[in-house]
Amino acid sequence: MSKIPVYFMPGLAASPSIFERINLDESVFEVFFLEWQIPNPKESLSDYALRISKYIKHPDPVLIGVSFGGILVQEITKHINARKVIIISSVRSNVEFPRRMKIGKRTKAYKLIPMQILLNVEKLAKFSFGEKINKRIQLYEKFLSVRDIYYLQWAVETVIRWDRNKADEKVIHIHGDQDHVFPIKYINSCIVVKGGTHIMILNKYKWLNENLPSIILED
Repeated sequence: MSKIPVYFMPGLAASPSIFERINLDESVFEVFFLEWQIPNPKESLSDYALRISKYIKHPDPVLIGVSFGGILVQEITKHINARKVIIISSVRSNVEFPRRMKIGKRTKAYKLIPMQILLNVEKLAKFSFGEKINKRIQLYEKFLSVRDIYYLQWAVETVIRWDRNKADEKVIHIHGDQDHVFPIKYINSCIVVKGGTHIMILNKYKWLNENLPSIILED
């Protein structure tokens, strides 16, 4: 029996190392990792999705995306056929955006976000914020792979301006009930992970390792 190809797409600016704790049975699944590329000037999300889809070498793969990566894999299916699409800590349409994101789109407040702060993780780490915050900074530094300011500006604006206003009911949505980026009260239909936050790909990996295989395989 041929293995099922599974392609993972990380969240905004993150590297595939966020999936380092995810283990799928190698006798059943063949796992691949997609990576963020620097967008071309004024590149649309659809064109970007087409470009990333060129890295997918198998017909009818399973696509799994986290956060912005979840939005991207949904857009990739406009260009290729997928056996199944699974999103984690993400949204299936802009209707599920929290109010602050909808206001941000209307007022274009996202243009005021100081992207340089996101790029200067090392500078942040020099200050003492307490052990818990410093651990988060170390985690952020480890998993942040794209430090290009144009990419960050493009990514934030692309998420905020995502124009899909109707969910694809075939997309499987896994979401934590403690997600503060996309609060669950705005999510219409999903598989709920109790205690899961926006970074549950890192700290709820046991739940994902136990449940992902059956979610992928079920008809």
